[in-house]
Amino acid sequence: MTAPLPLVVAITGASGAPYAVRLLEALVALGQPTWLVVSSHGWRLLDTEAGIGSLEALRARVGADPWDRLVTVFDDGDRGARPASGSVRTAGMVVCPCSMGTVAAIAHGTSRSLVERAADVALKERRRLLLVPRETPFSEIHLENLLRVTRAGAVVVPAAPGFYHRPATIAELVDFVVARVLDQLGLAHAIGRRWGAEPPAE
Repeated sequence: MTAPLPLVVAITGASGAPYAVRLLEALVALGQPTWLVVSSHGWRLLDTEAGIGSLEALRARVGADPWDRLVTVFDDGDRGARPASGSVRTAGMVVCPCSMGTVAAIAHGTSRSLVERAADVALKERRRLLLVPRETPFSEIHLENLLRVTRAGAVVVPAAPGFYHRPATIAELVDFVVARVLDQLGLAHAIGRRWGAEPPAE
């Protein structure tokens, strides 16, 4: 059986650290090999919003055993790392959360960091690229850049949870968004409750 291709996951400086952490937890639970890139602002975000101030703390939160088997970490400053090459096959890329600065860089192909270069590679190789922005309100520039990346082949999945499932906790709101990301990646999962499904028994 062929091993699954790695998925590139980037964490940037937009608010939404709980989405990133939950996505990593879900991916390793599904046995998905993951190449992780965290920008400097992404690390600040993880510390501020999730109390995760180091790589070791993130590893402990996700789970040391699956992390060691499935997660490979790359420095955002290393534009020569494997995610930067189109000849290296991957399952695509997710930027979660995705700052508007990152959206702008991807939209205009600046490739100043590994996150930006890996996203550029995903687009040029016609691989899945999911961007999870958490910004409000959007300016005209934001909207134009989001339209530009969508036209180039990316999928924009706003961190905008629904309420039809009557969430009672923040974790359920986070799961709603993460479930949509996993759906877009084509990964089977049991996170959250879909429309029309019966609520779990009390």
